[in-house]
Parts: sequence; structure tokens; C-alpha cells
Amino acid sequence: DEFISSPPRKTVRFGGTLTEILLKYEKGDTTDFELLKHQLSDPDIKDAQIINWLHEFRTSVAYLTKELEQLVNILLKLPWLRRSREVVEEYLGFLGNLVSAQTVHLRPCLRMVVSQFVPPRITIREDDVDISDSDDDDENLSENFNTCHRALQTVVRYVPSTPQFLMPILVEYFPFINKSERTLECYVHNLLRVTVYLPTLRLQILELIVEKLLKLDVSTPQQDIEDAEETANNSGSEEKSTEEGLFDMEEDEERKRNKVVSSGSERMAHPLAERLDILMTILFSYIKDVCHVDGKLSISNTKDLYRDLVSVFDKLILPTHASCHVQYFMFYICSFKLGLAEAFLDHLWKKLQDPNNPSVIRQTAGSYIGSFLARAKFIPVVTVKACLDLLVNWMHKYIDNQDTGANAYCDVALHGPFYSTCQAVFYTLIFRHKQLLDGNLRKGLSYLQSLNFERIVMCQLNPLKICIPSVVNLFAAITRKYQLVFCYTIIERNNRQFIPVVRSGTGGDLVQTCTNPLDSFFPFDPYILKRSKKTIDPLYQFWEELSAEDLENLKKPIKKGTSEDEDDDFLKGETPQNDGVVGIAPNSYESSTRSPVSSIGSPADCYVPFPQ
Repeated sequence: DEFISSPPRKTVRFGGTLTEILLKYEKGDTTDFELLKHQLSDPDIKDAQIINWLHEFRTSVAYLTKELEQLVNILLKLPWLRRSREVVEEYLGFLGNLVSAQTVHLRPCLRMVVSQFVPPRITIREDDVDISDSDDDDENLSENFNTCHRALQTVVRYVPSTPQFLMPILVEYFPFINKSERTLECYVHNLLRVTVYLPTLRLQILELIVEKLLKLDVSTPQQDIEDAEETANNSGSEEKSTEEGLFDMEEDEERKRNKVVSSGSERMAHPLAERLDILMTILFSYIKDVCHVDGKLSISNTKDLYRDLVSVFDKLILPTHASCHVQYFMFYICSFKLGLAEAFLDHLWKKLQDPNNPSVIRQTAGSYIGSFLARAKFIPVVTVKACLDLLVNWMHKYIDNQDTGANAYCDVALHGPFYSTCQAVFYTLIFRHKQLLDGNLRKGLSYLQSLNFERIVMCQLNPLKICIPSVVNLFAAITRKYQLVFCYTIIERNNRQFIPVVRSGTGGDLVQTCTNPLDSFFPFDPYILKRSKKTIDPLYQFWEELSAEDLENLKKPIKKGTSEDEDDDFLKGETPQNDGVVGIAPNSYESSTRSPVSSIGSPADCYVPFPQ
């Protein structure tokens, strides 16, 4: 009854069946063909018309050869995504038939699908001038993306070689980093979804995403982000509260469409930092989702993803100087299981000790080892000790080979990896000395004495002259307190003969004092992106501000006869709880004296008074 009572679908058709039109076209009669193209291009085309045409095209794909590319392009521009379910299903069926019968159209089909990975844009014109190019608020955005992925999976099912054609298109369509946050967010999210059903593309997709994140990261130095935040905090409170209210309203809408939630207070003031924050949040969520199945860590999934991420790290992160945030994807995945953190440290250690690697890569590997050991809460003391043993033994062997002969002098160009390793060890000791000595002071001191820091500090290569001053000063204070080595004589001597760096500028030759000849940086310095830092902070060892009492204690050496049970305020300090880096933290970004080579590099110059 329902069928009989329902009115038949009305469609306006000209020129006979599709087959007849195409056969006429082949014979040179183009009138009906042009009419067909005009009907398909009609912006007011009805659902019923689209379904009828697609149904005919599905049975006539054999005719859609390379010569009819123009017609196929019109079909690919049909507004099928925002139509009824019947249109969507018919279109997916047509796509499958088309690519299986005519693989020559595979690339245009893939381009059409990938172009839908971002929200559609609306352009508002006033007086013939485009004044807006904003993302359209589409309530069905999530559903449209699901349909796009169904379309890709349909194409892959019919053409198994699709991945090799798809990857260049994914690269080509990646939005420029100045596009809106929403556009970048949707595209990256959809790229990561592709890796779920096309695992062979995962490594290449991760490389693409990390490459784009790095561009954002190096374009936004930490100092610029902090300056923008400070400026925003100091701006007019009334205007600011109004803006935040608007942001909140927008993001309430976005929350329904997307998992990434952002409130006004969480927005970064720096526009590129805001984009980076959103994308890092998505990347962290992806890593967590891949590694956990039903809330439990999947060892096999985690190992596979770890291998891909290490490969990306080697190719893109390690050669990039002074990135601030992107490298934290390794920090995060290593937190899932101690074995991964140890594997990462071992990987870096092999990079550091291999003389076939470029010196700059070896030095950066040293920086990563030191920063990772110092900052990762999830690395236990036993692993720290094992790494210190490896590093210090290598340093002693290096001194054995280099401390006599023609190269036995202080030179960064000759001994860069050695100095980087020294700095990594000093930095680790600054952050971890309390834990290394905790529980059994005598045993801990015996271990630290066995590392023979005195020989390292006193050698002809003179590492205290090359390492960053803040690290050197804190290391000197701690080693003096526990009577491991007395560094101050060497520090004073080095200060009297500071390394001059001659550079040529527009105003002529300049002589500058270089406080960071290694041009080193600490890769795991505090993470300051507001949303994504919530993932990192629970895993992160913040620097504990040294109080006046601690500074005073650093000037008092421990007496030889000290009992292991005696209290030591500095030794038994609480685990740092600071929500930020304050005081004289040895980190790269609180620098008052920066490397002349790079604006990022030297940490704050810590001053611990010389003993009288």
C-alpha cells in the first residue's frame, strides 16, 4: 500500500539513455553529451536525479575511458557527501565500479576523497572583496569524514595498489601551517585514521605529520610563546573576558563534532603555538589509542608503533636543532613500559658512541640521553646508574685515548661528542643525585666516587670550559658538597681565559663571549603548550627551586665521618612539585646569556658562591 500511494520520483531527462549518449559522442554527435554535462553540473541537481544518473553510470563504466576524463571529473565534483543516505550508497557503488573497470581514474578519485578531509570553507564577499575564508559549521562533519574513509576503503578493496598512489596525494593536500586550527586538526586526525586500515602507510604518514609539526615548532621559539602569553595576560581584562566567552561558545559547538576540547583559558596566545598544541594533543591521543586495547597495554601494538616512531625520530627529530615540543612523542610512548625507555636510551647510546655518525648527531644524542635521564620520572634509579656507568666508562676510555698526544687540548670541533657526554652526565647528576644517594648515604657516595669525576674534570680536554655554565656551577657545588671533586680552581682558571668567538656582522667584526660553545640544548626542557602538557606533566620531573638554605648547604661539605642515618635537608628533599621551572633551573630557555650561534641553547647562568 505504501509503495502504491507514494508518488513516483520525478526526474527531468534529455537525450535518451546514457549508453546512447556516449555512443553518439563516439560518432561525433556531441549535442546530447554537452546537455548531459550541463545537467550533472547543475548546482540545484536533485537527489533523485543523482541516483538515476549514478545507477546508469555504474552499468556503463566500460565507456568511461581516458577520453571521457572531463565527464568523470564532473561526476567526481558531484555534491554527494551532503546528500541523503541513498545518494551516498549509490555513489560509493559507482566509485568501486569505476576504479575496478578504469584504473586510469584512480588518482582523480583519490584526490576527490582526500580533498574532503578538511571542513568546507565559506567565502563572504563584500563589494567584490573576499573578507572571510572561514571553516563552515557543518553539523554532519564527523559523519562526512566516516563516509570519506568508507570511500577510501572501497577503492582499496578494488585496487590493492592504492596506497602507493595515495601517499603523494596526502602530501600534496596537507594544509599550509597558516590555515585555521580546525582545518589542520581535521586533516591530521583523518590522516591518522587512514593508518588504521592502511598500516603499510603508517610510517610515511607519521613522517609527514611530524615534519609539519616540526615546521610549526621551530617557527615558535619558546621565548616567543612565553612573551605572547604574558602580553595576553596583561591585556585589558574586560575585552579579554568577552573574547574568551566567544571562544567558549565556539568550542562548545566543536566539542559535539570533535574529541579535542579547548576552552578559552586553554587557548595559546601565540597562533602557531595554538595550532601545535591542538595537533600534539591529537598525536598523543593516537599513540595512546594504538598502544591500548580495551584499556590494557598491547605489547605487540606498542612495539610496532615504537619502531615507527624511532624511525621518524632518527630521520626528522635528531637532525633538527632546538625543537621544543615535537620530540615529546618519544617521551610519551617510552612512559608506557620501562623496556621501551631502556630501548630508546640504548638506541641513543649507540648513536653517541658510533664514530661513523656525524659529530653533530652524536652530540645531539648525548643531549637527549642527559635530558631524558634527568626529566623522565618513570625511569628508576637502577636504570640511571646503568646509563651513568656506560657513559662514564666511555668517557674514561676516551680520555685514555685522547688525553696525551697531538689532540690533547680543549677543542669543540675535535671532541664535541665527548663534551656532550660530559654535559649529559653532569646534568643527570644535578637532577638525580638525591635519588642516587637516598636510603644509604655511604653506599651512594661510594658509587659516585667510583665514577672518578676528578679524572674527568682534571683531564687536558677540560670539559668544564665547554659545558654550559649553569650546569657546570651546579655540578661543582654538588660534587664539592659530597667531596667528589673540587672544580672551582679550574672554573676560575677557565673564566680568566674565556673562549672568544669572532663573527662577522653587518657592522664589521665582532668579538663575543660564547657561553655555549657546544651550541647544545636540553630537548626535554619544560613543556609549555597548555592542552597537551596535561599528558606530559604527570610523567615529568620538574626542577626544584633551590632555597637560600639549600644554597647555604651546598657551600658546606659533608664531613668524612657522616653517618648514613643523619639528616641532610638537601639530600632528602621532597620530590619537586613545582608547576613550572623557577629559580636556577638548568634549562635552555631562562637564559640571560644566550649562544651567539642560536637564540636557544644556553641555560640560565646559575651562580653558587665560591667557597671562601
